[in-house]
Amino acid sequence: MLIRLGYDLQFEVPEPVAFVTMLHVHPSRECDLLEPDEMTVTPQTRCDSYIDTFGNKCARFKANAGVVQIKGSTLVRDSGNLDPVPFHASALPVNDLPHETLVYLMNSRYCEVDRLSGIALDLFGGYAPGLEQVQAINNWVHSKVVFGYSYARPTKTALDVFTERLGVCRDFQHLAVTFCRALNIPARYATGYLGDIGVPPALPMDFSAWYQVYLGDRWWTFDARHNRPRIGRVLMAVGRDAADVAITTSFGVANLKHFQVVSDEVVEDK
Repeated sequence: MLIRLGYDLQFEVPEPVAFVTMLHVHPSRECDLLEPDEMTVTPQTRCDSYIDTFGNKCARFKANAGVVQIKGSTLVRDSGNLDPVPFHASALPVNDLPHETLVYLMNSRYCEVDRLSGIALDLFGGYAPGLEQVQAINNWVHSKVVFGYSYARPTKTALDVFTERLGVCRDFQHLAVTFCRALNIPARYATGYLGDIGVPPALPMDFSAWYQVYLGDRWWTFDARHNRPRIGRVLMAVGRDAADVAITTSFGVANLKHFQVVSDEVVEDK
């Protein structure tokens, strides 16, 4: 299947400011692109791209004072299949994990593993390590946390979510990630496009968050907010938590004035 991806962000900038963005499709999906994945900044300015510590494609530029538009569109080919489920993948002992996964067992800005370890063991220690344990975590977070855009705040951590039982998609994923890490299962935060393909539409369209766990010999996708395999997930960035994968970061004042995201299935010509 084909999916049209795009975004249109506009900021009011009172004085010149540096930006870093993570609006490109993740390098692991570049082979599926059917059009260039280019970001346009208006007024025109020099943009440089680089790959960060976590393997994400980033862009950086300096915006002058005024209204700044960041826009992009591309077309991606997707399998059209639901997220795969790791039925036969097991959790590895820590000593057998690849070196690069160990960072995803530790505390991070929004994931206080040390403060939730005892709770995770009490709630999920009786489940078999692997899919059974991760699915139990997913089920628990999905059923116990209430979704609502009014519950969002930039300082909310996994412990806050556990205490308040309220949040947006990133909060669901932070709590699930923290529980997984507390049980020695590497877990990382992911962000990208997730259009309403195969499900009833839920407007407005936004970028989405989910998480990945390392079982067997690879990363697998889980989503504590929706708690069901989905079609058409397109990865943009991964990191320890939301602090590592901010869609835009401005090193100064930049007031968001317009925000539009597109992730729509395109009917192929026969």
